[in-house]
Amino acid sequence: MTDLNSSAVTTPAASHGYVLTLSCADQPGIVHAVSGALLEANCNITDSQQYGNPVTGTFFMRVAVETTTAYAQLHDQLAVIAEQFSLTWTLNATGAPVRTLIMASKAAHCLNDLLFLQRSGTLPVEIPAIVSNHMDLKPLADFYGIPFHYIPVTADTKAEAEAALLALVAELDVELVVLARYMQVLSDDLCTALAGRAINIHHSFLPSFKGARPYHQAHARGVKIIGATAHYVTAVLDEGPIIEQEVIRVDHGHSAEKFVSMGRAVEARTLAQAVQWHAEHRVLLDGHRTVVFA
Repeated sequence: MTDLNSSAVTTPAASHGYVLTLSCADQPGIVHAVSGALLEANCNITDSQQYGNPVTGTFFMRVAVETTTAYAQLHDQLAVIAEQFSLTWTLNATGAPVRTLIMASKAAHCLNDLLFLQRSGTLPVEIPAIVSNHMDLKPLADFYGIPFHYIPVTADTKAEAEAALLALVAELDVELVVLARYMQVLSDDLCTALAGRAINIHHSFLPSFKGARPYHQAHARGVKIIGATAHYVTAVLDEGPIIEQEVIRVDHGHSAEKFVSMGRAVEARTLAQAVQWHAEHRVLLDGHRTVVFA
C-alpha cells in the first residue's frame, strides 16, 4: 500500500516575464544569437519585434519572454551576446511599475489623466511625487494621496529650484520625469541630466502660434486641425525625439474655448500614451528620432 502522504510533491518553478530591448550596428546573426541565448536560458518568446534603419545602419529589437530562469542568470547569459555584438540593451521585468515623478504648473488635465490611469491599473507607473511651481494642484495631489512638492521658480532661484528637483529625483529613485503642462523652460544642464528619461507634452502647432493662448491664435487663423505632441526633453526647446502625436479636425463652427477644450483632451491622451509606451519599454532612441514598437 502506497503512503501518499510520504510522497514528495515537486512544486513547479515560478515563471517570470521579462522585456529585452536592444540596439546595435546592423549585422548578420543578431536575431539568431539573441534567440539562441534566450533558448539556452529556457525562455519562451511571447512577442518579438525588429527594425533596421537603412539610413543609419542601426538595428533595433524588443523581445518579451516568459521563463523560470532567474533575472541574474538571464542577464549574465545575455551579457555575452551583448559584448559580442556591442549591444546597447536593457532587461526589465514585465509590468514592473516605473517610478515616475510628475511636474505640472496650473493646468490639471494631463496630471489628472495620468493619476486616474495609474490608480485604475492601466498605466504601469508608480508615482512617488508631484512637483509644481504653483500651489493650484495640491488639492488634486492630496485627493490621490501623493506627496506634493512646491518648488517655486523665478529667474533668481532657477538654479536652486532645479537642484532641489534633481535631489528629489535621486532621493526617490525616480526613473522617469513627466512634464504634464509644466510651464517652465528647463536649463540645458537639467535637460542633460534627465536625457532619455523626461517626457514633455505640447500642442502640435509649433513652430506656429508660439507663446500664450496658442489655441486662440489658431482659432483666429481658422486652422482645420489641432493636436498634441509628446517628446523626450532635450536642450533644444520642444524639438526632442517624438514619441507620439495625435490630431483631430476642427471647423469654423468651433469657438476658441472649444478649441481649448478639445486640445486639452488630445494633450492628455497623447501624453498618457507616450508614458505608457515608455513604461512598457517600447520606445528606443534613434538619434533625433524614436523607434516605437507599439
